[in-house]
Amino acid sequence: METASRDDAQAGPALSGFLLRGRATPTPRQLEEVGVRADSLREVTAVEFLRAMAEEEYDVVVIALVGGGVQAMLHGLGRVWEGRQKRPVVVTGYVGVVYEKLADGLLLRHGADLVLANSRQDADRFTAVYEGVGADASSVTEVALPFLGGAPYTGEHDSSAKQGRRPYTVVFAAQPSVPDSRKDRTYLLERLVRHARMFPEREVLLKLRSKPGEHTTHIEELPYQKLAQRSDVPPNFRLVYGHMGEVLDRTDLLVTVSSTAALESLHRRIPTVVLTDLGVREVLGNHHFVGSGCLASWDQLDAGHRPAPDEEWVARQGVATDGSYATAFEAARERIAKLLAAPELPPLTPYYTPATAPGYLPGILARHHLGPDGSPLPGAPAADKEPGPVRQIVRRAARGAYRHGVQRVAPVIRRMGEL
Repeated sequence: METASRDDAQAGPALSGFLLRGRATPTPRQLEEVGVRADSLREVTAVEFLRAMAEEEYDVVVIALVGGGVQAMLHGLGRVWEGRQKRPVVVTGYVGVVYEKLADGLLLRHGADLVLANSRQDADRFTAVYEGVGADASSVTEVALPFLGGAPYTGEHDSSAKQGRRPYTVVFAAQPSVPDSRKDRTYLLERLVRHARMFPEREVLLKLRSKPGEHTTHIEELPYQKLAQRSDVPPNFRLVYGHMGEVLDRTDLLVTVSSTAALESLHRRIPTVVLTDLGVREVLGNHHFVGSGCLASWDQLDAGHRPAPDEEWVARQGVATDGSYATAFEAARERIAKLLAAPELPPLTPYYTPATAPGYLPGILARHHLGPDGSPLPGAPAADKEPGPVRQIVRRAARGAYRHGVQRVAPVIRRMGEL
């Protein structure tokens, strides 16, 4: 979560960052990779964050959490700002491709002043969902994917390193939870390794989102790092981490199951493939790319096939390849400026309330130690100062134990249950 306030002593706004404490709290490396520098940064519980919002003055609050977290913060903020004539503008949305839980995720985000949609297609879908349940859809604001950029692809690089150029580079963009079975993940790894052996003059990279011990929003039970340790890989095959944009700077062919990296690649006009080997299925997310022209299998790639993207499909995904990306956020900026200039803002009014979702909402709020009215529950964890060194060590140990349970114990128990 981020908040912004005007700072007359600086050229731009002051940016304060709040990291919600939990299993997916970003590590320093992940924060460094994002590239956004906050003027202040602190790790907080939900209750601590809401206390800060009650006591400190901000102009804009960006809630960058999963749907349940967004909904809890909206109700909590509505409570702490109750009766205020002027409150901050609240912004939320999605970062990548929205291919699952469309209605569920959207309704959990309803109530913010702006719900950002990354494309014209998403804006249409978001509006239809809100209007379909009788909720106000005026918050839906079309923008573009927030991480597109980089130099456009200029063509295949010479595959001969002897001429002083880097080798032709194939990158597989892995995902933490797609696919989720050992069999399927092992298959994808084996095909990538096989491709590296078939083309020893190429560089074949497995781009991983997180290092061992780190987590993203999605839990990764079977990291490719572990699977790769058991494989005999050729010298032209490597695991890589870091910023996706930097990896794309040297990519000649991007391959994935359904990663948002495909849209980054298409934006730069890099040849992009969405795999069909495991089927075109909603559970994989590659159904989102039906009509893109990018669907293909490893057999086709090994034989030299290169898909050609459908330009109309690409344009509807917010992937501006024509240079218009620089103006994609103007509508959001104008809307925020208009709200900031208003003498007062109405209370936050999420679609989900104890009246509309009495069997669903209380559980979501309780996970963040909030009651049905958005106020902190008795005994909710909160601290007035930074935890001491002993508490920090215990917290890190607890996170390590959780990750160990997810990545080692849980798969074993699941396999035993299948016997």
